[in-house]
Amino acid sequence: MFSNVAFSAVAFVIALGILIAIHEFGHYWVARKVGVKVLKFSIGMGKSLWTRVGKVDGTEYTIAAIPFGGYVRMLDERVDDVVPGERHRAFNQKPLWARAAVVIAGPLANFLLAIAAFWLVLVIGVSGIAPLLGKITPNTPAEAGGFQPEDKFLSINGTPTPSWSDARLVLLDSSLNTDKPALIEVETVSGSITTRELELSGIDVLKESGDPVAKMGFSAWYPEIEAIIGTVIDGDPASAAGMLTGDRIVSVQGQSIENWTDFVLAVRPSAGQQLAMVVERDGQNVDLTMTPAPVTVSGENIGRVGVSPQQSGADYDRARITVQYPIGTAFGKAVKQTWDMTTLTVRMLGKLVTGQASLDNISGPISIAQYAGQSASVGIDHYIKFIAMISISLAVLNLLPIPMLDGGHLVYFAVEALTGKPVSERIQIIGQQIGLVLLGGLMFLAFYNDIFRIMQ
Repeated sequence: MFSNVAFSAVAFVIALGILIAIHEFGHYWVARKVGVKVLKFSIGMGKSLWTRVGKVDGTEYTIAAIPFGGYVRMLDERVDDVVPGERHRAFNQKPLWARAAVVIAGPLANFLLAIAAFWLVLVIGVSGIAPLLGKITPNTPAEAGGFQPEDKFLSINGTPTPSWSDARLVLLDSSLNTDKPALIEVETVSGSITTRELELSGIDVLKESGDPVAKMGFSAWYPEIEAIIGTVIDGDPASAAGMLTGDRIVSVQGQSIENWTDFVLAVRPSAGQQLAMVVERDGQNVDLTMTPAPVTVSGENIGRVGVSPQQSGADYDRARITVQYPIGTAFGKAVKQTWDMTTLTVRMLGKLVTGQASLDNISGPISIAQYAGQSASVGIDHYIKFIAMISISLAVLNLLPIPMLDGGHLVYFAVEALTGKPVSERIQIIGQQIGLVLLGGLMFLAFYNDIFRIMQ
């Protein structure tokens, strides 16, 4: 368990460091371009772990101990004693357009990072699950729409869906607009192409916690793996019990085993318990006794025996897909993906604010760290894609009209543009207090959801 937690923590800190560095560099770069003196550029908060003083303007570059945040401190007459010769370099002395450009540069840098990350994975190729349907859940919109197991998604509302993750995003987008059915083009098992309708007006998949796509009745198709042993790890419980490659598992504790999933479900909850098994070997049934070793995965104590199944290469190839495009095409796709993810995030936030979506959908740093570890363990392509998606979320979050965030400052600038004078310091102080309460409440909710998920 410790190694999993440590791996996730490292993956999370690296991703967060990249996102914060890019965001703050956006502020820093534009500030320098419009002639604002930068006093300090910090990645992280709190005690400094590493500091270097630059040759230009004596800017202090710092990496701090607490990775949740960063900042660019600029010369400002409202907080600094500014000598007359440098008044023109103070942030508050710059014209409105320049101050707005400095503020918006941080979120813009995160959007640009997302485009670059999506472009990179689309050029090198990102592996994923094929958009094939598994079992359709009864009494769901998917069943009502006539969807069948092993239907292959081709497009949803005209948007191509080359992978299961692409299909999920478009389905989530469809769940935010239930005024009309989603038109889904599929290729059936027989090879024919048809369009099915997914009617979501009668179900609100966002009001409760859980996977919205699963509530629609969909799941990804995976090949049914036979309960035949492919490899046995020396020294593990299966090896000690005498299990051999090629054994077909017939039963565990008297319960018939039809496929590999049945075997896994029998072993997982049986850590440290002796299991009576029957395997078929060379046409004969052989009795074995095996005790699964306890291991901890994501905080759960489960049983593991040290075997893997015999797999069909053809089935595996059918279940997997690699999405890859030429350089030019990939750039256009990356821009569209960034736009689609941004609009989806904004619309989802709107549903949360208006009570049309469950607050259980909000995730905090613990969940994000777990996603970071999972994506990094799958492959560098998935980790880069994870960074792109979190970068979009960070940009959108910072543009919210909440004091203390970039969006809050832009609101102040909009008021200044309309009234012709800056917002008073008193109002800004009150706004900061309100912003602190709002952000504190949001963080508390995010941590609460994370801890609740872990306890569940």
